[in-house]
Amino acid sequence: MTVLSRRRSAESAAILPGAVRVGRLSFVRRPAVILVVALLAVALCTLFCVDIATGSTALPLGRVLDVLGGGGTRSQRFIVLDSRLPRALTGVVVGMALGIAGALTQSVLHNPLAAPDVLGITSGAGLGAVTVLAGSGGAATGLAAAVGAPLAAVLGGLGTAGLIYFLAWGRRRSGDVGTTGIRLVLIGIGVNSLLLAGINWTLVRSDFAGAARAQRWLTGSLDDATGATLAPAAVALALVVAVALISARTLAALRLGTDSTRMLGVRLRSQQALLIGAAVVAVSVATAAVGPIAFVGLVAPQVARRLLRSPGEPLIGSALTGGILVLGADILARVLLPVDLPVGIVTAALGGPFLLYLLVLINRKATL
Repeated sequence: MTVLSRRRSAESAAILPGAVRVGRLSFVRRPAVILVVALLAVALCTLFCVDIATGSTALPLGRVLDVLGGGGTRSQRFIVLDSRLPRALTGVVVGMALGIAGALTQSVLHNPLAAPDVLGITSGAGLGAVTVLAGSGGAATGLAAAVGAPLAAVLGGLGTAGLIYFLAWGRRRSGDVGTTGIRLVLIGIGVNSLLLAGINWTLVRSDFAGAARAQRWLTGSLDDATGATLAPAAVALALVVAVALISARTLAALRLGTDSTRMLGVRLRSQQALLIGAAVVAVSVATAAVGPIAFVGLVAPQVARRLLRSPGEPLIGSALTGGILVLGADILARVLLPVDLPVGIVTAALGGPFLLYLLVLINRKATL
């Protein structure tokens, strides 16, 4: 370490307790935050093992860990590795992708309601997949379900994001040309309503078999999760994590406001487009894998923010919380409820009251 680096480290430590500088990187060490993140990781690993252990043939957690470590009988290895592991891994990856995507959109747009579900990204992906599933049949059904529907979901999500951004483009009060967070949210809510109407219209126009396939996909279920559905979602998660880590300093600057961000030399429009684009890709691919799982992108960042007492939506905490929400809802649907329900229905039932809580909280702050 050079003398200058040592001097900078000493200056950082003097300015902010817990500040650490490694080369060109610097961060603040907060033991309480590290402890909460570690507890979230432990909770996610525990739910991951519980999700594998539960099912028609229950296994002890110790046996699950033994099989994951390379032991177990042939039948136990089949149950754990071939039957249940892809489902649990898909739940973790999809939940983390939705959580970190929600954190990115809420941070960039400065609005806790700016989740992919509310903006219509999920509905756009749903309309694309439903159009393919409800319009295909006979010999094309398998191909449509395996390739056409996921591809249509991704294109639908990306197209919806482009449409919302185009409609939100205009002149601001300051005279600048661009978009604002509240304008994107309001237009996204309107586009979401139109897309939901389009989904219902497509279901009504299709035959019984096509409507049944589309309706089953729309519930959001991990039942059909395989290695083929897991791989694209894992790639999308890796992409959004890489973009988020690269743009960590930009996200920190965005929390100071638009004008302050520009004063710090950040290319605002290109960085916003990069972060929102990564979030849209992650949500679209995750939705294409298992269907729409509602409210995870909305709830996870806000829960993580409260747990970590962070000024903004934490990325790692949001990802871990998203995985916990999806796996917890899957276990709740399969074990505790009298009827086996898709995970998307459980998250929708739990996320609705949280959305009302956020609306009441925002309204209360506005009236104070």
